[in-house]
Amino acid sequence: MKNFIIRSISGIAFTAIIILAILAGPLWYALLFFIIIAIMANEYLNLTIGSKKSVTKALAVTAALSLFTTSFLIEYSGISYRYLLLCMIPLFAIFITNLYSKEYNVHTFTKESRVNNGYEMFPFAIAAVIYTALPFSCCNLIIFDSEGNYSAYMLLFMFIVLWMNDVGAYCIGSAFGQKGDGKRGRLFPSISPKKSWAGFFGGLACCIIAAVTMSYIDIFEISTTKAIVLGIIICIFGVWGDLTESQLKRNFGVKDSGRIMPGHGGMLDRFDAALLAFPAVVIFSLLF
Repeated sequence: MKNFIIRSISGIAFTAIIILAILAGPLWYALLFFIIIAIMANEYLNLTIGSKKSVTKALAVTAALSLFTTSFLIEYSGISYRYLLLCMIPLFAIFITNLYSKEYNVHTFTKESRVNNGYEMFPFAIAAVIYTALPFSCCNLIIFDSEGNYSAYMLLFMFIVLWMNDVGAYCIGSAFGQKGDGKRGRLFPSISPKKSWAGFFGGLACCIIAAVTMSYIDIFEISTTKAIVLGIIICIFGVWGDLTESQLKRNFGVKDSGRIMPGHGGMLDRFDAALLAFPAVVIFSLLF
């Protein structure tokens, strides 16, 4: 009960911070997600690479932040797209610094396979940029209208639908998910044993209800049909995002990505669903 109260308080407080930052204006939005991306990238790197390789980790975080910041400034102030090339500097630096790592220059092979020397952890530095920074960099494409005016209601729409997915999945899953016949009632038992099909459909229903409701509110400027489609996209890709991070943690034997949020774990734990759902929504919105 105590953990539930702590989790609820921290969740409500964090939700309020996100909503206020989004509505406060572009600079507040950018500042908040700059911090969130820095924390997520660091959590991902600590999870995959570990406490060592501080230079590699610092360069990866720098690349992630430069990608988000540059994409934001392109939309916010109209700077040239060519400045996205700056993001490549810290990425190239990672490759160069690997040359000077003694650990990476010890090459041992057996008849059967190569002996690990730590180099196999290097791709995670590149993956950190893609996994943590690219999703919210994509969001920068929809928070400004065609005339360059800040309009973050679509982002707010995405967050609300995603949160309702969590609410529906938790409530319906808790009430009916335990009644599934063994693994047949589980959504993905090898990765997340507690997730059920009942919870999935409960989340899907809440996503659609929330999306349709907001379609009738003028500020969101979205048709009911598009709202339903986006609700379905957010639900499905949100679940995949959640499962993707769960699989990552299971492969590295940890329960939470961090401890920054009481009762929730780390920032990756809090935004795992958004990391796949939001880019999917942006792609659909801009292409269709």
